[in-house]
Amino acid sequence: MQKSDRAFMLSLSPSLARGAKLAWHKEDTVQKFQDSYILDMLAETAVQNITLIAEENSLALGFIHTRKHTDEMSGEVCGTVPLLAVAETAQGRGVGKLLMEAAEDWTKTQGWRLLHLEVFAANGPAQGFYQKLGFVPETIHMIKPLD
Repeated sequence: MQKSDRAFMLSLSPSLARGAKLAWHKEDTVQKFQDSYILDMLAETAVQNITLIAEENSLALGFIHTRKHTDEMSGEVCGTVPLLAVAETAQGRGVGKLLMEAAEDWTKTQGWRLLHLEVFAANGPAQGFYQKLGFVPETIHMIKPLD
């Protein structure tokens, strides 16, 4: 991975943080979480993983990170997509779909039959995107602010 790839991925962090829409958390808390999440994703690990950058004419358009995961229900090893991001200027052009297809291909190559992901509950556009690709909700994580 090149230094410019890392900078590009971090440049998409504010967009990812805005998509969370977590009113009970301060904006800077969500942003710090998102930045840390990307940096943790990029850290060296023994867990099987792949990070792909979609480009057009040497211009980065989006990225996806896929890694090994254990299904909480069955204990089966599968793939998970902890992060998918597409630059706002490239959204609606099929970049996300191509990146998801690459994640599916990588997961199948590992011999796994399931691909897992999580999406913020308030991010309706992302949920619709994933559902169009065949993903279905399995559990819903709920929270209640007690302030």
